[in-house]
Amino acid sequence: MNGTGPIRVIPLGGLGEIGLNCLVLEYAEAAILIDCGLMFPEHYMLGIDRVIPDFSYLTELGDRLRGIVITHGHEDHIGALPYVLRQVEVPIYAPPMAAGLVREKLREHKLLDSSRLEVFRPGEEWSLGPFRIDPIHMTHSIVDAVALAVNTPMGTVLHTGDFKLDQTPIDGRASDLARLAEYGSQGVLLLLSDSTNVEQEGHTPTERSVRGGLDAVFREARGKVFFSTFSSHIHRVRQVVELSQAYGRKIAIVGRSFESSLKIATELGHLPVIPGLFVDPDDVSDLPAGGVTLLTSGSQGEALSALTRISMDDHKVKMLPGDSVILSSKFIPGNERVIMGMVNHMVRRGAVVYHQECAPVHVSGHASQEELKLMMRLTRPRYFVPIHGEYRHLVRHCALACEVGLGPENTFVVEDGHVLEIDPQGARIAGQVTAGRVFVDGKGIGDVADIVLRDRRHLSQDGFVLAVIGINQQTGDVVSGPDLVSRGLAVEEDVQLYLEEARGLILETLQQVARESRTDSLEVQEEVRKTLKRYFSKTLERRPVILPFIMEM
Repeated sequence: MNGTGPIRVIPLGGLGEIGLNCLVLEYAEAAILIDCGLMFPEHYMLGIDRVIPDFSYLTELGDRLRGIVITHGHEDHIGALPYVLRQVEVPIYAPPMAAGLVREKLREHKLLDSSRLEVFRPGEEWSLGPFRIDPIHMTHSIVDAVALAVNTPMGTVLHTGDFKLDQTPIDGRASDLARLAEYGSQGVLLLLSDSTNVEQEGHTPTERSVRGGLDAVFREARGKVFFSTFSSHIHRVRQVVELSQAYGRKIAIVGRSFESSLKIATELGHLPVIPGLFVDPDDVSDLPAGGVTLLTSGSQGEALSALTRISMDDHKVKMLPGDSVILSSKFIPGNERVIMGMVNHMVRRGAVVYHQECAPVHVSGHASQEELKLMMRLTRPRYFVPIHGEYRHLVRHCALACEVGLGPENTFVVEDGHVLEIDPQGARIAGQVTAGRVFVDGKGIGDVADIVLRDRRHLSQDGFVLAVIGINQQTGDVVSGPDLVSRGLAVEEDVQLYLEEARGLILETLQQVARESRTDSLEVQEEVRKTLKRYFSKTLERRPVILPFIMEM
């Protein structure tokens, strides 16, 4: 170590949870932010649209923050950018695919014209204050993923980003192990390494291993093939494009996120341009069922996604007996029930559904234990900090580091807000900064400090409405109710008029919902909640807590 330091490493998200990845690296009077991600709300976060890191510490840094450097374009690494840019004005540096996705995100939030976005490629080094940044190509479940070697006067901090060491990737561009080894021979001061798959033994299978499972589905399919994965998983999509062409199928894209991602990937050369292969979804009904592949959003069963609506016969594209559905992504923990509910609807339509539990149609994009060990052996770090994982992942990754020869005194389990300080005397946890989760609720950012307090305040200000409805489980018909009970909404004499009108509105709304959807109590609850929320907001300018209770009869 040549400098006097100290280097300070301060995670603001992603250490102790999956998602929310965001880490500050400081040296002298300068700092950079590596990634700026969000996480989607967990089931108990009622009324919350998304969760972002607490950026209080970044505002404290002021002009010392020199820029935001992105490792890849997944939402848990770029999704919070529109929110942080409202608080700090710094340039964003991103690899090509991530830059394309960031550009669309900033345009959507009307921030593109006021933001500075710089594109970099692996091997193109640049400086931000005392930091010399060298991006290193890595394989992951999105193209253009990089690790970052951040060179400082004290030594090199190597941040892996999300990665796996796929030696036979679809595009032939394997992770740059030679460059990692070069840094290892020169000396890496600190390794920050992805922990997502640390509990998985062995190696993560190559992306090419999915080809056989996908091919088998296409070979046997007689009707339409619905394919759903994360829209940014371009290598997975590329295999489906090639299989569709090989089996004489036209491709239609259903879902805005898919359209955007594929447009960016095609412009960057990651997807081939094949004239006549893609068709408009409106033309699907005019083609033979066995000659169509549909790329659809909604692999996680999102309520308003194209695939969920198709599964409930609530979309212009129809799912029919003999069609095949491929859900080519991992079930995010907590989403299992919702996804299986969607699968049940697909099976009712007569479709055959392939997913991770029953067919080889998905492999992870994260390194398993043997790859994580190889990363440590190649880079030979003096200090080690596991990142990107829940607490048990971080602890297991530290244990893995000790297995390959790192001393326990040189491995650190760091959580959000902790300050890891490194100077010539050693490394240590040296205090804590403000960190945590900020809830985004509609246009409100950070005004929900705590879910319980939010609900209590909500009840005290606007009251609640209980809606009780009896639904025939087989037909979806309303057999009793809706009975509406309110407290704290308005004086008793006035409220009955509103409740009577609201009853009629609920019945009218449910009549417009597809019969299949009415047999799903969760769907009925959501329709009732949305209807009453809009009605009372318009008529009383209030937002009571809506409590739909659906009796299946």
